[in-house]
Amino acid sequence: MDFKFTIWILILPTLVFLFTGLLGKKMPAKISGWIGTASMATAMLLAYKTAYEYFFQVGFVDGIRPTIFAYKEVWMKFTDTLVFDMGILIDPISVLMLVVVTTVSFLVHLYSIGYMHGDQGYYKFFSFLSLFSVSMLALVVATNIFQIYFFWELVGVSSYLLIGFYYDKPSAVSAAKKAFIVTRFADLGFLIGILLLSFHAGTFDFMTLVSEDGPLLAQTAPPVFMGLSIFGVALSLIFVGGAGKSAMFPLHIWLPDAMEGPTPVSALIHAATMVVAGVYLVARLFPAFQGVDGGAVLHLVAWTGAISSLFAAIIAMTQDDIKRVLAYSTMSQIGYMMLALGVSGMEGHHGLGYMASMFHLFTHAMFKALLFLGAGSVIHAVHSNLMKDMGGLRKYMPITHITFLIACLAISGVPPFSGFFSKDEILAAAFEQNKILFAIEYAVAGLTAFYMFRIYFGIFWGKETVYKHTPHESPLTMSLPLLILAIATVFIGFIPFGHFVTADRALYDIHIDPMMAGASVGVGLIGILVAYILYKKESTLADGVSEMFGQGYTWAKDKFYMDEVYQFFAHKMMFAGVAAPVAWIDKNIVDGFMNGIGWITETFSMMLEDWQSGRVRQYAFSFILGLLVIIFAVLYLNGIIDFKG
Repeated sequence: MDFKFTIWILILPTLVFLFTGLLGKKMPAKISGWIGTASMATAMLLAYKTAYEYFFQVGFVDGIRPTIFAYKEVWMKFTDTLVFDMGILIDPISVLMLVVVTTVSFLVHLYSIGYMHGDQGYYKFFSFLSLFSVSMLALVVATNIFQIYFFWELVGVSSYLLIGFYYDKPSAVSAAKKAFIVTRFADLGFLIGILLLSFHAGTFDFMTLVSEDGPLLAQTAPPVFMGLSIFGVALSLIFVGGAGKSAMFPLHIWLPDAMEGPTPVSALIHAATMVVAGVYLVARLFPAFQGVDGGAVLHLVAWTGAISSLFAAIIAMTQDDIKRVLAYSTMSQIGYMMLALGVSGMEGHHGLGYMASMFHLFTHAMFKALLFLGAGSVIHAVHSNLMKDMGGLRKYMPITHITFLIACLAISGVPPFSGFFSKDEILAAAFEQNKILFAIEYAVAGLTAFYMFRIYFGIFWGKETVYKHTPHESPLTMSLPLLILAIATVFIGFIPFGHFVTADRALYDIHIDPMMAGASVGVGLIGILVAYILYKKESTLADGVSEMFGQGYTWAKDKFYMDEVYQFFAHKMMFAGVAAPVAWIDKNIVDGFMNGIGWITETFSMMLEDWQSGRVRQYAFSFILGLLVIIFAVLYLNGIIDFKG
């Protein structure tokens, strides 16, 4: 079957980026928004067409989902096997990501028409939004690891432009630089990993790298570092890049500050683009992660996910800015996905973790986009991110209230909402492989329900704030995406996901374990109940509980001083210990040497200044004197004149 039409999924937003970026200032503001939205709607329909044809018309070939190259063109050729291609790869996870990215991006575009109304940079916002979308789309259909890296960096540039969109706001500029710099450090590891992998494997191509008879899985390389082979080291470094982009501990510090960008940007970053890129990267190379060194690198993936998940959930319980709560929530949920990949095998039931991770990525994209856009609707109404400036909004914003509640129930794992189905499978996979990891994620499930309903009750119930202007429901362009995402959040959990995406690409039937499901729902309901008691009505109970935890609460509220640790490392060690000595050497030795050459040249020139007086008699005297010196020298050298005699 011909999938060449998929190229338009990439071309359309690229054209919009160029058109609105170059000509947007010369047209009415709204046109750029509607052009961008129409383009993404078309790309979304093409993604749905791709999914339908791939999953239902192509189906299974010899019992597995096939890999199809819609395009594959040579960009650069290093050797016969080491070739940098640009193309479009169609397989279960790339099709899944096409659907996720285009759906969320379309709804964010539509939502932004109302949210960004009246903004001076309206046309630039939609131009950057299109660039962000096409960067992620090209990343997920990449045919090789170097193509992923190419668009991986373009995703980073796009996030920099959008996080720092309010460039006249110092905090936004600082947040954009922070996100860009932190992820660059992580991406350095990614690049080194790619170079190591490609040098020793002799290829960038995904299908070669993950094949059973390929250079990674068919060879037994000796350990070179901490029991890992060179391929294990390379995959560990590649994971560092994924951990940075997905804001995993300790490379997470950029994520909360990224909330300085417009709220629709936050929804796109957290639901469908930047932070899920790391999960996608591990999933794309999963056969290699699972097969190299007996899956040793997957232990790193699993524990990084577990620690990040718990760490973020604890901080989220103490934050008062609703967007920051959602940011830490994303970090926690991405941790769930990483953990699921880390405890997964390849075939059948052993591959449950992989399937659960991709399933949770799918469901999380919908309810997290709904949470962020719902938060944006609230912020649009009350002009504040802080819970103390909210309360009782259910009476003024019924659509936002109901849709936000649906998303909170989904992320808390309450059936029949979608988050229940995907989170339950992750817990089941963790329980079978590692009881400690399961215990961590089980606790996180309860904490998640608590902090989400803490902000739900704080926003829509609690004590009603005295508002300067009476809040009102958002316009249709903003409320319609909320309704669409709410419907998706309710129903997509019933999709038999194992029929579409699995580690070995074969069909797998999901089975819900009643004991596991009951336990996960139970801990979620306990979290909701505690939040209900503390926050539904105004009381001093919450303050009392906070005081009971004492210094621990303070540490959590201050994010365990991770920003201060990085500040110390950057200023005291990097700047003072490395940059300052290098600057001294540059100024005093390098510049001193060059300045010394200049001084010598200048001094010598001053000495010769009198020889260039412009007086003809002086020039004639010098000429004759020089001529006489030359004549006497020649005569002396030829023995005609003997000064000794």
